[in-house]
Amino acid sequence: MIRVGFGYDIHPLVDERKLILGGVIIPFTKGLKGHSDADVVCHAIADALLGAIAKSDIGEHFPDTDKQYKDASSIDLLKKTGEIIKDAGFHINNIDVTVIAENPKISPYKNEMVRNISQTLELDKNQVSIKATTHEGLGDLGRGEAIAACAVAMVREKDKR
Repeated sequence: MIRVGFGYDIHPLVDERKLILGGVIIPFTKGLKGHSDADVVCHAIADALLGAIAKSDIGEHFPDTDKQYKDASSIDLLKKTGEIIKDAGFHINNIDVTVIAENPKISPYKNEMVRNISQTLELDKNQVSIKATTHEGLGDLGRGEAIAACAVAMVREKDKR
């Protein structure tokens, strides 16, 4: 059986935080505000994967009310999500992500993000796609006050032979 999940995450940009996307520290004047490192790419992927196997969302598995996840690395949370997928009897087929940000430009960091995510989830690099777009100056995203990411993940059940 093949299943598909969708994930979305958004965090505001704030001063005095590192900007981390797809496990990559990106030089920028601001970072994303959140309980963990607020990596919207990893969060959107985790939600897409969990949704594909009907196992809720990252907020349920890694709640922001739990002190152990304060400033946690989202790439580590994504690794744990990959283990949940395997334990449920599924393989990840592919992941497709779109980052929505006015700035900084994501293109120079896409290959490193793909490498981090594919290594973390034990996938081939060709199973992970990262794209970026702007919000054309509209709303919080368009004013550069936040960064968001959308992800789609396809999983398939392991052979039961």
